[in-house]
Amino acid sequence: MIIAVDGPTASGKGTIAKQLAEHYGLKRLDTGSLYRAVGLAVLDAGGDPDDESAAVAAARSLDLGAIDESRIRSSAAGLAASRVAVIPAVRAVMREAQRAFAADPAGAVLDGRDIGTVICPEATVKLFVTASLAERTRRRLAELHARGETISFAELERQIAERDQRDANRKDSPLRQAEGAHLLDTTSLSIEAAAEAAFALVDAALSSPKS
Repeated sequence: MIIAVDGPTASGKGTIAKQLAEHYGLKRLDTGSLYRAVGLAVLDAGGDPDDESAAVAAARSLDLGAIDESRIRSSAAGLAASRVAVIPAVRAVMREAQRAFAADPAGAVLDGRDIGTVICPEATVKLFVTASLAERTRRRLAELHARGETISFAELERQIAERDQRDANRKDSPLRQAEGAHLLDTTSLSIEAAAEAAFALVDAALSSPKS
């Protein structure tokens, strides 16, 4: 069983994917962390995330087991991720790694922005998780403040809106709801309620007769 979970920044897709993986006993891959790690690697090397050669080199040398979760969650890493993610050659390298992960016979949950549309278009169940821009900004602001980062609500909202536009309008694998994906709006849902709603959608999809 493959569950594809897509959605924009801070929509709750990562938390929901983690809950789904635990609930159904599946392994999980946060594909956004791969792009964050690549973007951060370019920054660490003093490079420009818009530089294709630097970004591709970082993607090819990425060690999935050595990703520093504490560092890739910074706002700088997030912005760098959205810039390297628009480079087709980088996406090609990442696409291969993601499909290899999903090919495990044991099944998997993958979350990102193009799982249901490009990486696993034949996924058993597809979810598209979203929330209002204001709510997504509030969530990410709380996360960054907890990390000790200082940024205003207005500036963060601008950054997230900018990333939304970049993700939705890139030529290669733009962010969009996949055909057959179930929409889950988490704007007014708690983490527990969002997880329960996701379980219900997956259970309903699994019990539906295949056409």
